[in-house]
Amino acid sequence: MEHTAVGCRAREILDRIGDKWSLQVIAVLGERTKRFTELRREIDGISQRMLTVTLRGLERDGIVTRTVYPVVPPRVEYSLTPLGATLMDAAGTFVAWAEDHLGQIDAARAEYDARQMDVQAEDARR
Repeated sequence: MEHTAVGCRAREILDRIGDKWSLQVIAVLGERTKRFTELRREIDGISQRMLTVTLRGLERDGIVTRTVYPVVPPRVEYSLTPLGATLMDAAGTFVAWAEDHLGQIDAARAEYDARQMDVQAEDARR
């Protein structure tokens, strides 16, 4: 990546779409337009506040659109913009990779943690 203003701006966008929740939001919205409560239910572990913050950031970047219907109570739906839809292949690939490799990653983490505990125990004996 370039070490220019363009490279820095691109990194800023990568930080947005690569954060903890954005890829999951993009992947879920790639299925179809959803209401806030549907998104929250389908994205395990996300808080209401974090979903709100994530959606606002994605909306600001032109990746998600928020539509408010003038009914009582108000109905709000979220969907990917045409720009956001161009992320579907990448987002889906990353989310699927993470889901497919959870077991291997858990095993690697456990092995690493065990090695670290051995090193700390060795250090404590010295």
